[in-house]
Amino acid sequence: MDTLTARTTPSAPVPASDAQPGRTPRALAGAQLFIRYAYPPNALGYCGPADSAALFQYGATGTVDHGLVQLARAFEGAWPYLQLIAGATGIGDPLDRRVVEAYWVGNNLLPTVGLAATAESMEERFRPRTGRQFTHLLDGVLAGGVPHHSFHVFCVYPWVGLLSDGRKASHALGVLDRCRIRWGRVDRVTGDQVTVTSRPLTWDGRALAFGEPRPEVALRAEGGLGYLADLQPGDWVSLHWDWVCDRLSPRQFRQLRGYTLRQLEVTNHSMTSNGIVPALG
Repeated sequence: MDTLTARTTPSAPVPASDAQPGRTPRALAGAQLFIRYAYPPNALGYCGPADSAALFQYGATGTVDHGLVQLARAFEGAWPYLQLIAGATGIGDPLDRRVVEAYWVGNNLLPTVGLAATAESMEERFRPRTGRQFTHLLDGVLAGGVPHHSFHVFCVYPWVGLLSDGRKASHALGVLDRCRIRWGRVDRVTGDQVTVTSRPLTWDGRALAFGEPRPEVALRAEGGLGYLADLQPGDWVSLHWDWVCDRLSPRQFRQLRGYTLRQLEVTNHSMTSNGIVPALG
């Protein structure tokens, strides 16, 4: 079981229960990588443009054109983070693969974004929506939060009302768990479905942590049409909501796990410091 009480960096050693993956996935274009992670919540109606069918077709066919870029720009949650990372690192295209990977999985671009740029972006985007609560969100930035998807899930969601929607509020912990990009090991592939062993998010009334590994069933395709045709038992993959997004290389595995643990530590410390006890039952 991962220990979340001590500072954990993206290069921290991986415990035996999270043995590193072996196969390295083939590199995708940035826009295609974006689709794999953005489609699952879009299909559920949680974010992005209304035409999830078009997004899925782009991903399944591997097409990259202006229409796909326009769809990506319609993700009001993710797109500003891509712009922030690209702008702060001197990369001209927010859909550059390095930028997309940094946001969803994590890589060496994130530490170079800088505190000032991150804080300024949060100020512009979220102060009008959160009012006095913005100080709690800013605390997450000052404590070490970086523009990684786990920051948006664990630091931003509680303060912008994204857990107060009636369809989600009673299952807030489940929302956080499914919305974070999580990692798991493939056990079995059966048609469109993949059985994966992963570690669920837990809440003991004081802190977020990870529970014991358990199997879950996720999708890799619908009607035989999807993104990952050659998954094998033993592969390590990333998951978002009900979908397998990508096969993880050893480096990506370390980065995703490391940045997620880092953000959980920041979140737990922030809740303790501010005396906040969220309703996550």
